[in-house]
Amino acid sequence: MTTYTPMIQQYLAIKAEVKDAFLFFRLGDFYELFFEDAVLAAKELEITLTGREGGTEERIPMCGVPYHSADNYISRLIEKGYKVAICEQVEDPKEAKGVVRREIVRIVTPGTVMEGKTLGEAANNFIVAAAEVKEQYGIAACDLTTGELYVTSFAASKDSLLDEAKVYNPSEIIGDSSLLEQIGQDLSGGSRPPMLTEWSMDANELIRGHFPAETLAALNEPQLKCVGYLIAYLNVTQKRSLSHITRIQTYEPQHFMILDPFTRRNLELTETIRDRSKQGSLLWLLDRTVTSIGSRMLRRWVDKPLMNKARIEERLEAVDTLYNRLITREELRMQLKEVYDLERLVGRISFGTSNARDLLALGLSLRAVPGIVETCAASGSITLQRLVEGLDDCRDVMKWIDQAIVDDPPISVKEGGMIRPGFNLRLDRLREASVNGKQWIADLEKKEREITGIRTLKIGYNKVFGYYIEVTKANIGHLPDGRYERKQTLANAERYITPELKEKEALILEAEEKMVDIEYELFIELRDRIGAQVARLQKLAGIIATVDALQSMASVSAEYRYRRPEVTEGYDLVIEEGRHPVVEALMKDGKFVHNQTSLTQDEARMLLITGPNMAGKSTYMRQVALISVMAQIGCFVPAERALIPLVDRIFTRIGAADDLAGGQSTFMVEMTDIQVMTEKATARSLVIIDELGRGTSTGEGMAIAQAVIEYLHERIGCKTLVSTHFHELAHLEESLGHLRNYCMAVQESGDQVAFLRKLIRGAAGTSYGIYCAKLAGLPATVIDRAYQLLNAFELRDSAALQRAETAAAVVQLSLFGGEEESRLKSKRKADAADEVSAEIMRSLRSADPMNMTPLQAMQLLMDLKQLAQK
Repeated sequence: MTTYTPMIQQYLAIKAEVKDAFLFFRLGDFYELFFEDAVLAAKELEITLTGREGGTEERIPMCGVPYHSADNYISRLIEKGYKVAICEQVEDPKEAKGVVRREIVRIVTPGTVMEGKTLGEAANNFIVAAAEVKEQYGIAACDLTTGELYVTSFAASKDSLLDEAKVYNPSEIIGDSSLLEQIGQDLSGGSRPPMLTEWSMDANELIRGHFPAETLAALNEPQLKCVGYLIAYLNVTQKRSLSHITRIQTYEPQHFMILDPFTRRNLELTETIRDRSKQGSLLWLLDRTVTSIGSRMLRRWVDKPLMNKARIEERLEAVDTLYNRLITREELRMQLKEVYDLERLVGRISFGTSNARDLLALGLSLRAVPGIVETCAASGSITLQRLVEGLDDCRDVMKWIDQAIVDDPPISVKEGGMIRPGFNLRLDRLREASVNGKQWIADLEKKEREITGIRTLKIGYNKVFGYYIEVTKANIGHLPDGRYERKQTLANAERYITPELKEKEALILEAEEKMVDIEYELFIELRDRIGAQVARLQKLAGIIATVDALQSMASVSAEYRYRRPEVTEGYDLVIEEGRHPVVEALMKDGKFVHNQTSLTQDEARMLLITGPNMAGKSTYMRQVALISVMAQIGCFVPAERALIPLVDRIFTRIGAADDLAGGQSTFMVEMTDIQVMTEKATARSLVIIDELGRGTSTGEGMAIAQAVIEYLHERIGCKTLVSTHFHELAHLEESLGHLRNYCMAVQESGDQVAFLRKLIRGAAGTSYGIYCAKLAGLPATVIDRAYQLLNAFELRDSAALQRAETAAAVVQLSLFGGEEESRLKSKRKADAADEVSAEIMRSLRSADPMNMTPLQAMQLLMDLKQLAQK
């Protein structure tokens, strides 16, 4: 049996509690890692792997990091998707009998990070808990750094669960194993896939003590269960107060526009498709906030556009006022610049990880609040006035901080120098004693120089040897006998102590040690006092964030000459001179070409848009969707006039993308997206499909495209924009009463083509694919050959058509057989044709196109085609 040293045995016992985490084991001034943890950490952190004796013949793998810089190493491990358990010494080594007692004081996971590079100032760091009860899912999303907690529930559906979870872009999801197994593969993609943590421990008693009874009474079973999961997990991992999680914000998913992950990606709402960066997204354009809390608030608005007309109008009213009042807007911006990240400051204070600089930042932020309140009250906006009416500005908290904390406190809270003179009488007396003692030492140095005649004699101090008198070796002979006691020998000098210096040293050091202890106690007392005001401070932070988000939308709207939309609960969507907001903002040269849109219940509910690539079809369709999103978050829109109905959901199928991990081709991905649209779209939805039907043969692609168009037109009746290269589908306008043909205008001059980016009535006659290839820079020989082949194909198709028409009109006579034989052959062919025709008619009569999926429609068409070929 292997026998380890007591310290290693202690390590192994603690490590057994956190098998899935790195154990940072405190030994003196270092956190050490052993065994497999050390080997893997050395590789991931690129630090030296060493070893140590542990009671066995083989050396134990070991690596370590200094405790004062451990946060950086922990952040790097968290970014790589690991967990870290921090184990500290919990008793004084001087008083310990045997091995110093150690305990895990916190487990850091991707969803529970409180500080470090992994936290973006303008983005939340959510941990999501999911639970299933009685065929309903519950979701609870919490940002530990800000104390926000959102809870909802809905009918059990994997797609709905994924849609709702991805809204929060969580860094960690907890839930039982079966639920995580269902959604794990679908969450594996993306720039930052969440950590999945199995968890089934509830916390009914814990949450009853944490939240008011009336708050919990408003939750249903799935909501209560997922909140229980979340609070239990945070208590087990954080092992400290969660007092800053004060409020549960419940909502119903249908209160917001539903945007599935594909739609968010395709519309580039918060990040671009190409490099997943904020720049180039809608959020990048709209974010003119000046505070971190305002930026996060605006992101939440973009993620969840409203379905409540009254709330939208409130935001629009405030944006309208600030849009037209430049001075008020700029004054607000200047005042908001003085506000730090209130939510995270309050979170750190409550969590017990804040320092004196955090308290100072909170005090400075609160000092700016009265000015913000005054500006909002005088703005003329009813919405802004209501926001600040009767606002608790927490002035008392500001005064506590101003009275206690110095203007430039140190980072550490255990080295003193934080508390203002005059705040505490006992501390002031000790400071006076310390100052007097140091003056006494300065006087002693002067006196000793005079007594010894040694001008270079000096009195110094260090933490190891305390105070000392230093004399160079050349002057040692000038020292009087008996009074100087040697303390330390250096290369060129000796250090001494005298009885009177020794006595004064004890008094000075005792005063300084007591001062540090008293300052720390006073700081903790003040921090706890402020921590008791968390609910007040969080409410204030929410109001300041809302004001900042509103002024941001007003600033952008004014800069780009946006107009206030007319939001309705009707059906019609009308946009005059609409523009794509992001493309317009990124254009350095030239003017964006505006376009009209009219989707009305009585006229055109569906636009079939044909025309070449690069002509602007995708840009146009995206701009319609983005204008709808902007209107429903309460922002002005890039148009001269916009009548925007409340859209319950936007579906987009834009661009070609294989799902290689899932084993699906581009075409299969498209069909899956179309299936979701046909299943979930309602008459209030907006559906956008770009290049419908590509990825298969021309005939099948056209068949699917027509079947999908007919289904959306007849069965759902939603507002739809469809672009396609199949300009042959233009005939659908004749049979579908609410479909209209549109195309992107093209100007031809000789062999040159100009794309005018203008949407016009009518269908395109060609796709200009070869011309686009020419613009892309393909060799001239390839382009010329392509034109030759195109002409050949067109001639062949024309000849085939003529032959088919001739065969149908002329009876072919046999040159060698008799008339009777010819007649019999003709009869047999006619009978066979009649039989096939009858079979085709039977199939058509038994088919129910209105209840078919697009794939079923395609299969029916293939069967009919095979029959016809007989």
